[in-house]
Amino acid sequence: MSESMAFDWRSFLLRWSEEWADSLPEDEVLGEDEQGARQARWLGLPPAPEERIAAMEERLGRRMPSSYREFLSVSDGWRHAGGFVWLLAGTRDASWHEDASGLGASFEEYLEEDAGPEERREVEIWRRGLQLDVTSDATYVLMDPEDADEDGEWAVYTWASWRAAPPERHANFREFMREMHREFHRLRSRDGEGEPAFVNDTTRELDARVEEARLEALRGGWERALAALDEAREYGRPSATGLGDQIRRLLGQSHSVDFEDLVTDPRYAGELLPPLVAEHAAHARDDSTLRFHLRGADEALVARAHATLDQVRNGTYRYAPAGPFGEAVERARELARWGEGDEAWRTLRNALPLWEPLGPDHLAPLGWVGDPLLGPLLTPERGRELLSTPRAGQAGAAPDETPDLDPPGLAWLAEPDRGGDRTSYRFVLVEGVEPRELPGRLAREKGNDGEDAPGNAGRDANRAEPAEPGTGGPNRAGDPNEAGAVAELSAPLTAWEARRGSLLGRREFSSYDDRALMAVGRAGGRWSFAFDGDPAPFDGRRFVSPAPDAGAGTRAVVVWCGLRARHGKPFFHLSVAREGAEEYAFTFADGEVRRSGEIPEALDPDRFFGDGDGGAEAERPLLEALAAEFGARLPRHAIVSGRLHTLTTRSWTRPPGEGEGYMTIWTDANVPRNGGDGWRVGRRPS
Repeated sequence: MSESMAFDWRSFLLRWSEEWADSLPEDEVLGEDEQGARQARWLGLPPAPEERIAAMEERLGRRMPSSYREFLSVSDGWRHAGGFVWLLAGTRDASWHEDASGLGASFEEYLEEDAGPEERREVEIWRRGLQLDVTSDATYVLMDPEDADEDGEWAVYTWASWRAAPPERHANFREFMREMHREFHRLRSRDGEGEPAFVNDTTRELDARVEEARLEALRGGWERALAALDEAREYGRPSATGLGDQIRRLLGQSHSVDFEDLVTDPRYAGELLPPLVAEHAAHARDDSTLRFHLRGADEALVARAHATLDQVRNGTYRYAPAGPFGEAVERARELARWGEGDEAWRTLRNALPLWEPLGPDHLAPLGWVGDPLLGPLLTPERGRELLSTPRAGQAGAAPDETPDLDPPGLAWLAEPDRGGDRTSYRFVLVEGVEPRELPGRLAREKGNDGEDAPGNAGRDANRAEPAEPGTGGPNRAGDPNEAGAVAELSAPLTAWEARRGSLLGRREFSSYDDRALMAVGRAGGRWSFAFDGDPAPFDGRRFVSPAPDAGAGTRAVVVWCGLRARHGKPFFHLSVAREGAEEYAFTFADGEVRRSGEIPEALDPDRFFGDGDGGAEAERPLLEALAAEFGARLPRHAIVSGRLHTLTTRSWTRPPGEGEGYMTIWTDANVPRNGGDGWRVGRRPS
């Protein structure tokens, strides 16, 4: 039996009619026809006998689809189909539109030559469609006999100029009427002043489903819960959208989420505002549009939203819930800030049973999504894992754990990135020190005699403390152009933010000065790392490895790879230092290998460059050998997609020697361009 045959039109239309009659205020003035419908509690008209339906079909020259015929046999037309069609055609008024509106010709004017079937149908329905709207608010309802399914059901299209959207398609007349019933509910669900409470069997049934969906979501059954919430949302049930949006946001569906009603509730604003404004900060150009997502909010909450937006934009927002779960969040933030994202995620996930909702409509922790350190940990897979985890005292089965985002070792560096931009990179590994100690090893300036430069006396550069979001500390590393400066770690930044920040205010660029902007973190075992994914060109003549200084009192490894560099010949450098002195090193450049010290067999360059070729095929084996030799890794997700502290190192090249040339380019923002920018070529005197 088909769905159309099983559908009980009379019960459906009677329920709709009674709901409409009960929703009207007692003192509302109605026309004679509507007043009669109210008293009869029936929006329909007398049923059409089979002979009248057959006569209509003869007049129109087509047999009507089953769902429309069955409707007519119960009611020969319909009042108030949704909110904008006041009278729907029965057997007497249904007629072929034949582009009487001229809309087919208007749509055709904007039709591209390569338009697809869907776009062409939007033109043709005006010429071949059966018009069902009799009176409406500039809303057209057309059945398309050429858009029919295997049961002979015609699709129904609705269009209104004020919607500024293409015609909306409904699979058949039955589905169109169901949608009009839902539209009626959506428009009546918010009681206006003086209107009776909109409560009926449909709303009670839906609200019970919403409550069960809420509990099911907390038990980890988010898929069943979301299906029930989406159905209730179509009927405009309160909180259904806000509950469903919490699930959607954790699944990564951020573009369609505004936590309707709940975000303006002071109980939930602290959790829901951060993900809302984070999405706004990422995509919106006009901050005035934020108010649209805060419909019904008072001025205090709007001000709070803009303050949170400022914190998210400048990287100072800090998610800090109360209780044991908040303590786990703080541990996760500390792990994430040093690149240990997988461990940070496990910390959050394992603490979920400790999480306490802020109220009955709070389904999951969400404020962390707007945190600059924790937000990058979210993926759709992790969102599903979180949603599948029982919480808030509800029982359920624990989900399977999602795989780590970071691969082991270093070999991932040999894989092309999404934009194809990472063709050269360099990094430093330092054993037995924390990342916060790296500025003293990589950024401290030296005087000509090799001692600390003036201005550094009395400072413990090994203890340069990084600024962190929420502390109000500096967001950029120390000025790399300031003589004798000791750079500190920046606040955690994305790679793009760090690169942009390093160029702000910089006026002078020298060909002999190669101060690397490097992200820092932990590299597994006892190692810390500093990584530069966009290095300057390699100058083998003047390159000075930072390994000896970085390895003072410990061991340090320096790698610079350009085996896939876009410009110049491929190159690769490795140097290892212990106790402040180089232990061994080799450089492959110009098809030759230069080496020093006793290189371990596993890292012998002849294994990778034995024939003088140095293509990209050598990169992965080299990185695998390095990871095996030192037991280190680099966190891909944090480097590529997350936020890390950064520092600016001292130069990786020596100053020009006697008789060596160099170029300096400078700009001056305070001088007109025709006299403020320039370049200078210099040569150090012999």
